[in-house]
Formats: sequence, C-alpha cells, structure tokens
Amino acid sequence: MLLGKYHIVIFKEGRSGSRNLRMRGWFGFTAGLLILALIACNVWLWRAWLQARHLDENLNNAQRVIEEQRRQIVNLAGRITGVSQDLQRVQRFDSKLRMMMNMEKDPAEVGGAPGDFSRAYLPLHRQELAARKMQDFLSHLSESVRLEEVRQQDLLRALRENRDALASMPSIWPVVGFISSSFGGRSSPFGGGGQFHKGLDISNRMGTPVLAPAQGAVILAARDGAYGNSVEINHGGGIVTKYGHMQRWAVQPGQWVKRGEIIGYIGMSGRTTGPHLHYEVRLNGVPVNPMRYILE
Repeated sequence: MLLGKYHIVIFKEGRSGSRNLRMRGWFGFTAGLLILALIACNVWLWRAWLQARHLDENLNNAQRVIEEQRRQIVNLAGRITGVSQDLQRVQRFDSKLRMMMNMEKDPAEVGGAPGDFSRAYLPLHRQELAARKMQDFLSHLSESVRLEEVRQQDLLRALRENRDALASMPSIWPVVGFISSSFGGRSSPFGGGGQFHKGLDISNRMGTPVLAPAQGAVILAARDGAYGNSVEINHGGGIVTKYGHMQRWAVQPGQWVKRGEIIGYIGMSGRTTGPHLHYEVRLNGVPVNPMRYILE
C-alpha cells in the first residue's frame, strides 16, 4: 500500500480547474528519505560548525593565556636578573671595602642569572621548566640576600670602629676623565720599549680640577722633574698619593686637606704627551694599583 500509486489533485485558489499529478509510492518514499537525510545532514553540519567554533574560541583563549604567561615569565626573569646584578654589585663593593679595611673576605657570591628568557618566543614545553628554574634561583637569591645582610652588619660595625681609617682611604676619583694608561706594564709613550707604569693616567681638558681622594697632609707641592708640577699627600697608615703633570697646584706643604677639596688642575707640565693627570698610590713606599681603593 505504501509503495502503491498515488493520484494527487492540485487546485489553485481563485482559478477554476485543477492539475493532476500521478506519482508512484516508491518515488515519494525515496524523496521523503532524501529530504530527511538532507535535514539530518544540515543539522549535523550545523552542530559540527558550532563545535569547531567553540574549539577555535578555546584555542584562542588558551593561546592568549600562554602568551600572557610567557610575558610574565620574561618580566619576572628580567626582574630577577636585575636583582641578582644589584646584589653582585653590592658584594663587589663589600669585598673592596673589606680589602681596604684589612678584613677577611667572605667568598659568598651570588650565582649567575636564571637564564635568558627574554626572547620573543618561549616554547610551551619550556615554560614549566623555566618557572621551576626561576623558583630555584629565587630560593638561592633569597639565601644570598640573608647572607649579605649579615656581612653588611659585620662591615658596618667595622666601619664605625674605623671611621678615621676610612676617611683616609683614597676612595674617590681624583679627577673626572678617562683612563688613557692603566697601572702596570705598558709600551713607553716616548718609545724605547716597555716600562712599568706606577699609576693611572687620567685624561681631560686643561684646567680640569683635581680633587683630594681622601683627607691627609700635603707633603709636597712643587715641580718634580719629569712629573712636572706635582702634589703629594700623606693619608696616614703608610698611604701616600701623588699627582703629576698639573697645570698648577692649589695647596701648600703642611696644609691639611679633606676628601673632595681642590688641590690643583690638569695640565701638561713635565714629560708628557698631552693634558692628563698622573695619579699614584703608594703603600709603605711601594706603588700599588689605585683601583684597589677607588669605590666605583
């Protein structure tokens, strides 16, 4: 019966007559199945599109979260590196002060930076490793900070007990400029092979003020052979500083000077190739590297 023949009569409203349509049952059944299949296919495609859209939104959200986490890791690594470098500078400053005060040097040092996480892209599989590495480094850094605090308290006590000694240390630059010749071996600027340079040559313009790097008594203010116009200051404790090639001196023998007081001006007196200050530090009469005392 279902697959039999059908006779369909179609009437149009407002018009007379009708239209006959004959259709076999199997054709209608097949057409119905096709329509149902088409509807089901459209429903499935619509649901698949919704799922794909939902997955795409989730993927975009996950990528945004990952990118934000990566930025946080990069920023945190930069901050950790900065703190580590600051602590290392404090430790170097501490070590130099201890050497100047003849205190035992503590070998404690901060380890290296936590790694280079400043690149524009950090793979996902490395982010957890980076986070763990930074956590370990933070723990080590925290311990180093606690140790440094103890060292600083010890150093502060020593400084309080030795204020006069510290005031007599030539711990500042005697003049602004650049080092044109360092302490130690060098080729002679006048030819004739190598020579040992007993101090630092600091170059700048003629007339640049020269400052006393520490308090002390002036023991020389005169022309001194190849050194030209020179000044020497006795700071006590066996430390004497010398300043050569000056344009002129601004102190007199026997005068007491304080740290930062002008003692002369850069010049070209004596045997020299250009305007600069020759700066020496002598410990018990032996030239030593002035950088040993300068607190940068």
